[in-house]
Amino acid sequence: MDEDEQATASGVADGAAGSAGDAARPAEPAPSSQTAGETSQAFFSAGDWSGTAASATVGSTTSDTTAGTASGTSAGAAADEASGADSGTAGEARPWHARPPARALMIAVTLAGLAYALMFFRGLQDIVAPVFLALNFYIVVYPVQRLLTRIKVPRAIGACISVVLVLCMIFAFFGLTAWSVAELVILIPSYSNELVATYQSTLALLSDIGVTSSVIQQQLSAFDVRSVLDAVYPLLTNLSSVAGLLTTVIMAVFFVAMDSMGIDKRMAMLLDVKPSLSASIGDFASGVRRYWVVATVFGLIVAFLDVIALAIIDVPLIWVWGVLAFLTNYIPNIGFVIGLIPPALLALVDSGWQSALWVVIAYSVLNFVIQAIIQPKFTGESVGVTPLISFLSLLFWVWILGWLGALLALPATLLIKALLVDADPRARWVNILLASDPHTGRAELVKGLKKPVTSA
Repeated sequence: MDEDEQATASGVADGAAGSAGDAARPAEPAPSSQTAGETSQAFFSAGDWSGTAASATVGSTTSDTTAGTASGTSAGAAADEASGADSGTAGEARPWHARPPARALMIAVTLAGLAYALMFFRGLQDIVAPVFLALNFYIVVYPVQRLLTRIKVPRAIGACISVVLVLCMIFAFFGLTAWSVAELVILIPSYSNELVATYQSTLALLSDIGVTSSVIQQQLSAFDVRSVLDAVYPLLTNLSSVAGLLTTVIMAVFFVAMDSMGIDKRMAMLLDVKPSLSASIGDFASGVRRYWVVATVFGLIVAFLDVIALAIIDVPLIWVWGVLAFLTNYIPNIGFVIGLIPPALLALVDSGWQSALWVVIAYSVLNFVIQAIIQPKFTGESVGVTPLISFLSLLFWVWILGWLGALLALPATLLIKALLVDADPRARWVNILLASDPHTGRAELVKGLKKPVTSA
């Protein structure tokens, strides 16, 4: 009886194991269950079976059940792996650059938005250019206001003194420009005969080198001194636009002065939440201030030396050309060429081509030595960009801001650089391409990578 009870218990356990294996094997559930049941029934009906036969039957059933369980487990694992692979592939997001249609659409939308923004600012050049000019003037005089605040002068009084300084700078700039143009307009009619003679001699020279006489006669009949005056008079007659420009600049100066009384606190708060942006704005302000101060000092030096050279060559209106050389010194790259053409033409008309050649030589030597060699050493690398970038920025900002863009080209470029490049440590690699010294751009990149990027 002990052996029968043990066999019975073993059969029940094996039957339960077989049932569990059959449940785990969905492909063939019926045969495994039927085999276990028939084996158990046969065992109970034939109690005189030997232990060996029962053990063999139970072992066969257990082996069959184990095989079914393993088969079911393997099939389930394979199905799970396939399902996991499919779900992982479907759930993993492809990067945007791996989807050509989406990337092309993003580029098209970005270019369209940029073009719209540029046209928008170009349409507002009568507002944007004067306001930005006023901001530049106030950045230059702001150290005076800060110094007055440190010596316990009330902020309002310091702001008023800064406004007076800015207004003096504005009226000096526009006053010198108006005086130079007025003197030029008064001078041109007195040289009408010399202009005609120079023009005719130039056409005769062209005839000697092969230009047809019909073209020369056509040009002679079309030439009139009044055409030169017609090109100069609009500079003075369009007083309404000049008055509107001055009004906008002066109003902007007052509003900038009002905001400047709390700018230190605002920058301190910005430093806590956006340290990179705060540092880039500070670098922009110091760089623009250094640019205007150095350009003014070296403009005065260049103008004084040009006046001396013109006096030696005996060119009329030397002070007018000196003022013109001073004003055009603020225009990058081509400023000295603009200041060179009028005195060279006047020297050609008044004294001949030898005097004009000496004017060109004197201007070229003085401006190259001072502006290309000496001035950049004082300006510093904070405002140093490559000559190509400087020239392209001049063309771009003249198109966006009008004639004031020639004066504001470099400050405007520095502002865009400060907001889009210097403020983002991950974008400072662009400085390697923009900086006049690539080592300076690399140093800015390393400094940006070392600083942690914080979010507001």
